[in-house]
Amino acid sequence: MTIDDIMGRAPVIPVLVLDDDAPDPVALAETLVENGLPVIEVTLRTEGALEAMEKMSRVEGAILGAGTVLNPVMLYEAVDYGAQFIVSPGLTDWVVRAAHDKQVPILPGVATASEVMRGLDMGLDRFKFFPAEANGGLPALKAISAPLSMAKFCPTGGIREETAADWLAHDAVLCVGGSWILPKGETDLDKVARRARAAADLAR
Repeated sequence: MTIDDIMGRAPVIPVLVLDDDAPDPVALAETLVENGLPVIEVTLRTEGALEAMEKMSRVEGAILGAGTVLNPVMLYEAVDYGAQFIVSPGLTDWVVRAAHDKQVPILPGVATASEVMRGLDMGLDRFKFFPAEANGGLPALKAISAPLSMAKFCPTGGIREETAADWLAHDAVLCVGGSWILPKGETDLDKVARRARAAADLAR
């Protein structure tokens, strides 16, 4: 599976921070898949994230990625726990090399044209624009992508349900990362399902 395959499955990749009060991970993954969002990023920011990701990766149709991967050790561990793709907040040689070593697709974070060019030099052309809104929002991405048309992006960070369609309308955007699908403290899977359906219906 290539990074293009993953980014093309749905317009929104839910970005999940699974705290102690999060819904059951298997039920959550089933809800997202059934409502049109099969690609799921579990951020490695909480103690039980790896175990939750491993359980979710067994759900039929789910494509699990590990987010907030900061170094090769985290990457190797994430793959061992079922990660099918890797998301990093930044772009480093070591993490990219580790992804190549494990033959796992990677979506590294970039915020500037120089970082995109560095990624292109590494043989990459798919990136996470992060943090999207704090880095100038859609106008900034338009400016960066104009001279670098071979690069495509998954903007993440500060994107909301109300603004996702604007991002997706831009040619350089293949999908967006969305934390609004599972807001902090949300336990109602019916509400998650409604948000997922609405996100899955967004045009690209």
